[in-house]
Amino acid sequence: MIDENKCIQEISKGNEKALKDLYDLYSQKVYNTILSYTKNEEDAQELLQDVFVTVYNSAGSFKFNSSVSTWIYRISINKSIDFIRKKDTRNRKGLLSLFKPGSTQIEHDVEDFAHPGVRMEQKEDAKLLFKVIDELSENQKTAFILTQVEGLSQQETADIMEITRKAVESLVQRAKANLRKSLEKYFPNRGDSQKNTTK
Repeated sequence: MIDENKCIQEISKGNEKALKDLYDLYSQKVYNTILSYTKNEEDAQELLQDVFVTVYNSAGSFKFNSSVSTWIYRISINKSIDFIRKKDTRNRKGLLSLFKPGSTQIEHDVEDFAHPGVRMEQKEDAKLLFKVIDELSENQKTAFILTQVEGLSQQETADIMEITRKAVESLVQRAKANLRKSLEKYFPNRGDSQKNTTK
């Protein structure tokens, strides 16, 4: 097991082997988190490289007042959110091309992507889930992705988001409630069938 703090110290001196050690340790987790935001494998790979370039360039200014993993996740989420904001701005500028001929209804499909944490037989449900996750507020989305998709604890998530554990718990509860409402639009009868089977 590598000493992550020592790794950062070595990276700050330009040690590329230390950067590779840290990359090998965190790249898959970081990639999965970024993919939950971008839903595009190429974009996620590009942002993954960008995260570790930032780690390399910023190692010298790391204050060691949080864990290395918290710092890396924070960089990953900030870059993902910035990327989505820029993408949304570009999409709004190009909205006219998305309208169906003779209609004001926007035409777009759920993006096709494979999240490493999703089994093949659940792929269609996962695509829809990530679509409705996108409708959440930024904080709800981040809290939900980190705790429910990536499996981090509420305390780890609180450290990354720089809020209290109680605030994370509240965000996750609100996210789940909002997701249930959104999913009911797509599966209006799913709740009824569950009610009929429980007495």
